[in-house]
Amino acid sequence: MEQLELGNISIEVEQKDIKNIHLSVYPPYGRVRIAAPSKMKMDTIRVFVISKLPWIKKQQESLLAQERESPREFINRESHYFLGKRYLLKLIENDEPPKVEIDHKYIHLYIRNGTDQTKRKEILESWYRMELKKIVPDLIEKWEKKIGVQSNEYRIKRMKTKWGTCNTEAKRIWLNLELARKPVECLEYIIVHELVHLLERSHNARFIKYMDEFMPKWRFYRDELNRLPYSHVDWGY
Repeated sequence: MEQLELGNISIEVEQKDIKNIHLSVYPPYGRVRIAAPSKMKMDTIRVFVISKLPWIKKQQESLLAQERESPREFINRESHYFLGKRYLLKLIENDEPPKVEIDHKYIHLYIRNGTDQTKRKEILESWYRMELKKIVPDLIEKWEKKIGVQSNEYRIKRMKTKWGTCNTEAKRIWLNLELARKPVECLEYIIVHELVHLLERSHNARFIKYMDEFMPKWRFYRDELNRLPYSHVDWGY
């Protein structure tokens, strides 16, 4: 791993057997990393990074400005979010298998006596995953028809650096589990964003044109998504 220094920005550079250069800015503090083809000269990488400096600085500013939730303890009356709405957690101990129910005010977490914090988190996140699976297929079908594309599958996982990704070759969409906590409009924006990548892989003018055409308010939803607090994550670096 090599290091590039450009002004006050440090860039980690890893060269490996890939075809294209990839630039990433990681939360929570905006660490910058480049993955580049093994045969690419460092001078070429430097020129690429210089061309991307305005974008890098913008991403870093956005990450530093985004509010972070304090670590969740999964205790009674703790705030949790579902589809953009705030609920209070209510723990109910019984001898039945664990489950989650929701009403207008509470997320009811049914657990066995002695269930620890880690297990409570797993149960709640499993419920978030199931709830996303109830609504995502209809949203994908809706936007596939509007955009005129067809994906092969979608999957949900926790992601530390992206709200979603699209494998254009496999036509597979990945969605961040965290989207279960955000407003449906923000979830739809990410779905549209990833589906549009089936028309245009890069974030270029053509991509922006498609986004403007299919979802004229996409910038509003993007800014709303990035403004909302992100759940606490123990970042491993």
